[in-house]
Amino acid sequence: MTVDGLMMNYPLVLPAIMRRAEALYGDKEIVSRLPDKSYHRYTYADMIRRAKQLAVALQRLGIQPGDRVATLAWNHYQHLEAYFGIPAFGGVLHTLNLRLPPQDLIYVANHAEDRVILVDESLLPLFQKIRPQLNVEHVVVISNEGNEHEGTIGYEQLLASADPSEYREPNLDENQAAAMCYTSGTTGRPKGVVYSHRAIVMHCFGCLFPDAISLRETDVVTPVVPMFHVNAWGLPFTCTMVGAKQVFPGPHLDPVSLAELFQAERVTVTAGVPTIWLGLLQLLDSNPGAYDLSSMRAMLIGGQAAPEGMIRGFRERHNLHVVHGWGMTETTPVGTLAYVPSQALDAPMDEQYYYLTKQGRPLPLIEIRARGEHGLVPWDGKTMGELEIRGPWVARAYYNDPEGDTQFTEDGWFRTGDIVTIDPLGYVQITDRVKDVIKSGGEWISSVALENALMAHPAVAEAAVVAVPHPKWLERPAAVVVLKEGQTATEEELRAHLADQFPKWWLPDYIVFGTEIPRTSTGKFLKSALREQLREQLRDQLAAAEAEQT
Repeated sequence: MTVDGLMMNYPLVLPAIMRRAEALYGDKEIVSRLPDKSYHRYTYADMIRRAKQLAVALQRLGIQPGDRVATLAWNHYQHLEAYFGIPAFGGVLHTLNLRLPPQDLIYVANHAEDRVILVDESLLPLFQKIRPQLNVEHVVVISNEGNEHEGTIGYEQLLASADPSEYREPNLDENQAAAMCYTSGTTGRPKGVVYSHRAIVMHCFGCLFPDAISLRETDVVTPVVPMFHVNAWGLPFTCTMVGAKQVFPGPHLDPVSLAELFQAERVTVTAGVPTIWLGLLQLLDSNPGAYDLSSMRAMLIGGQAAPEGMIRGFRERHNLHVVHGWGMTETTPVGTLAYVPSQALDAPMDEQYYYLTKQGRPLPLIEIRARGEHGLVPWDGKTMGELEIRGPWVARAYYNDPEGDTQFTEDGWFRTGDIVTIDPLGYVQITDRVKDVIKSGGEWISSVALENALMAHPAVAEAAVVAVPHPKWLERPAAVVVLKEGQTATEEELRAHLADQFPKWWLPDYIVFGTEIPRTSTGKFLKSALREQLREQLRDQLAAAEAEQT
């Protein structure tokens, strides 16, 4: 018996969240839209029972604690069962990003040493292309029709073979691995990040704060961000912790399908990347009054800086409130969120947008700093530096990747690769990625600031800015602009639009009009491909500039 008066040693593990959901929220609904657009409805009690069946069934297949079990699936109830059933016995959930190039998918599945893969039936054509090069032992097909596929196990048959009463909760250490994701691999091979049970539970707590996502049992939440991308920003775990109704869109991510789903289920909170919400805004603008989204209290946007014009458009034309945030695979992933501080609550809206368009303040227990070429930079909202971060849900290393050690400082902070400013109130604003910032004549130009300004022009749907070589200044900005359907604009008009906001030397030397901008598997601008595309497209102009200088 101890007499030190300290607290219980209560491990922060996912089965604790399962026990809570089963005891308190068993009758709460979980809704999924299936591939044929029909709806599947069941409860938390059903989900927990089936997650236990999955845990029992996987162990019968010989899967041991610490083994990786992968998923290749959309957002739906069976994927949620895997989120809990795999870690429930000590296994490690590995969500495969189905938008990765095939060679990257092969690499991450083999690098993680996945022993089992759960695959949506609709994704079998993609999976069959890479299966011969994978080292997995079992393939489990998630089919809502009960179809059989040679050389695989049916997901429903697998669960039916297991009795949930046989599930025995293991004595898990909170620092054991629960899940893992890989980065999108825009520069080199994707890197694996392993999340402990403790990190996931702490991330849930951090997101539940009022100045974070502030989820409650009364919320209805639709994660549009894929469950294969950084655990859908942790929302399936966080919602289960508080018993919020979860509504999954399945593969139907077009604006009309989402608007229908939000209206039908009275969704209160949703989350996704800017590309998704740009499409929804255009739909609402072109069909005023067609959809009743009055239940929505927060639309979380991350993955890429959201244009101010989009944030204003949702709020001023549709009374929908965008919450801007930032995070990474390495931060489980939410790191910062943006709300108007007390100092500006009574200020004019233009001043409030100053805060709403930033990436926001760090969540509780997340610490930030930024480092420039000469050391840590001041929090003055002007001086740019690379964001460094630490906290209880921030990675300390990459999985089996010693080369990744360069991303971590000697005193234990993670170097994010994002160039930011931090203002006196602690608001972070992403100005660029280290690899994307434009260094013109020794001065930095923010491609993100130029992109957001271009997208604020009424004729512009999307814009991306990258560096192109210059004989004198080394690098100069060039922009690719996609115009809205039926709209027109000239290079001169767009430069005049930018000239009101930026010094002359910031203005792009080249503005090229296109039909689309290449993107990564997570919907971000693929600037490496864009740079190559522009250098080829502008080859004659770049050569002429070099000849003129020499």
